[in-house]
Amino acid sequence: MKLILFAVSLLFLVVGEGTADRLLPKRTKRELASPLHVGGIRDPFGSYCQRRGGCCPGRDDLCTVPYLDTICYCDLFCNRTISDCCPDFWGHCLGVEPPFIGICERNGNRFFTGQTYKENCNLCTCGKSGRWECEQSACLMEPDMIQAVNRGNYGWKAANYSQFYGMTLDEGIRYRLGTQRPSRTIMNMNEIQMNMDPQNDRLPPYFNSAEKWPGKIHEPLDQGNCAASWAFSTAAVASDRISIQSMGHMTPQLSPQNLISCDTRNQGGCAGGRIDGAWWYLRRRGVVTEDCYPFQPPQQTPAEVGRCMMQSRSVGRGKRQATQRCPNSHNYHNDIYQSTPPYRLSTNEKEIMKEIKDNGPVQAIMEVHEDFFVYKSGIYKHTDVSFTKPPQYRKHGTHSVRITGWGEERNFDGTSKKYWIAANSWGKNWGENGYFRIARGENECEIEAFVIGAWGRITMEDMHNHHHHHRRRHI
Repeated sequence: MKLILFAVSLLFLVVGEGTADRLLPKRTKRELASPLHVGGIRDPFGSYCQRRGGCCPGRDDLCTVPYLDTICYCDLFCNRTISDCCPDFWGHCLGVEPPFIGICERNGNRFFTGQTYKENCNLCTCGKSGRWECEQSACLMEPDMIQAVNRGNYGWKAANYSQFYGMTLDEGIRYRLGTQRPSRTIMNMNEIQMNMDPQNDRLPPYFNSAEKWPGKIHEPLDQGNCAASWAFSTAAVASDRISIQSMGHMTPQLSPQNLISCDTRNQGGCAGGRIDGAWWYLRRRGVVTEDCYPFQPPQQTPAEVGRCMMQSRSVGRGKRQATQRCPNSHNYHNDIYQSTPPYRLSTNEKEIMKEIKDNGPVQAIMEVHEDFFVYKSGIYKHTDVSFTKPPQYRKHGTHSVRITGWGEERNFDGTSKKYWIAANSWGKNWGENGYFRIARGENECEIEAFVIGAWGRITMEDMHNHHHHHRRRHI
């Protein structure tokens, strides 16, 4: 009886195929395979075609049953690819055993050949021999790396971040950094000469900009999977400097999105950019606040950049005025903020410290290695925990951050560890409330190699106008 049913089924399949090929566009194997292939059949013994009330001859793209978060098919056409048939298709529709060779187990569940599950950032497929075959990509969150850091005496602790889980190391470097290394010309930029007076320029062992200038140092933002640290670090440093310089009359949190979408001259938006280009734009065109032009993380591809929603025009004496309303309809304050040309500081830690203490946070470029993504607390130094692994586990990329202060920590043996306090742009649940500490005076991860300061372009008239503006708003 089974043989007769199987022969009839095959006849249906041949006839149905010919009709389907004429009537419908070809359903490719990839299109068929995708939903179930990625989800994996987690309930291979469930009732699907039977519950539907039967099977469909030939090809019928409507002959489906809801399955997990997708659909599976009960038409005879699905038998061509196997990967999108409902689990009970062979038994219920054809009366034969499923054509699977191997059965793999995971967490007490049975999977057939070709079915998959995702282990962190790697897709694992059940092979014909009944063994799992997994991709070998380095993941951004590697549990053994986290354990090795926490077991070792490295001076800092690591954590597993859910927002990074499932990403490969390559994706982390491609989407979470985004500052291009400055060109040779920019790297040869003259450093400002600073005369340090040993008597008057006494630098304290600890300094934090947020404590010297309360209410004027802005909280770290989250760049999401948008490789635009070039825009986030520039906007953050300019925001703090304008707030300090205006003595609190103006405390704008400047808009990284304004830079990402509008500073497109040799810049890549969420696919990376240059800090010298960002400062050029701030000086020549100016940007509005984050409230006016809020950040919108890319939804589809990290490289997508929204069209520029803000333009400005010159109103004389180098000042500019917005010619469009805020993209955020709840905000009417489209004031344009500008900076002076940036200046480069010396690589001498004392000169960087004096600059921060006198004028506020500075911008720094650093090399981010694979272990920096898992940083949770303490004084970061790049570790050797991945040195014995294959090369794909040891990668780095260029990032830019804001240095806001410094300090020292005593070791058990009486020696001290010096550190910088820096703000990242990975949200406040990363690191020490969005900040991190990193070894100071050793050019750790090249953080002291290229440090930038800048001034806001502010006049007494600006301060007066903003002061009144501010008072009117809160009356």
